[in-house]
Amino acid sequence: MGTISIEHGDRLFWLGRYAERVFTTIKSLERLYDKLIDKDPQHYIKYLECFGLTDTFGSGESFLHSFIFDKDNCCSVSYSLERAYDNGILLREEITSEALAYIQLAMDSLEKADLSEKGLVVSLLPVEDILYSFWGCIYDAVYDEEIKNIILCGKSVERLELYVRLRYRKELIDREFVRLCRNLSHIPKNTPYRYNTAQLSVLVEIIQSKKGCRGRESEVLTALGRLFEPVKQTGRVIL
Repeated sequence: MGTISIEHGDRLFWLGRYAERVFTTIKSLERLYDKLIDKDPQHYIKYLECFGLTDTFGSGESFLHSFIFDKDNCCSVSYSLERAYDNGILLREEITSEALAYIQLAMDSLEKADLSEKGLVVSLLPVEDILYSFWGCIYDAVYDEEIKNIILCGKSVERLELYVRLRYRKELIDREFVRLCRNLSHIPKNTPYRYNTAQLSVLVEIIQSKKGCRGRESEVLTALGRLFEPVKQTGRVIL
């Protein structure tokens, strides 16, 4: 493909982030749903606290509906799907029309789930299956490794951020960090869209320590958020 511009790379990166945000959010809300039903109807408040949010919903049911179906809620599954589609439209030639069609199909399935009388977990299963197909299409149909790796870097960064915020087990965070580092190593050095090595060093030092992220979550989240942020060096902007 040649050198990827910063703007183009940013679209690829955020396509990966938003698509993964949809999937991991659905999985985390399914687990939360079980706790709300079986144990603690106020457990959703703890979920909100992981994102620095306060309760404005009043009930677990209202919270779940907003975080899944509300297009005006920037934390919702629906919002993230639309942002993934917005990026995908501009990347149709790179990711293929088939991959874009899977995002559209996921949006359609989510709308059907909102109208479904089935339980939450059952009604969202088609969306999960479609997302698996989307990622399979990215792996199979995108032949440019630079394009693929930037999308996958966005995917891993988003998954790591959500894992850290939601206090996932250390072994899951470690595994995803290894995957991120592998994808970062495949990004060509001559492309303008490169990662910030200083921020990667922070992540390595914390995540690979014996305690991992425990007690240093805010540092990890900051480094993840700045991993593809430009830094000035010798008069040039380096990514």
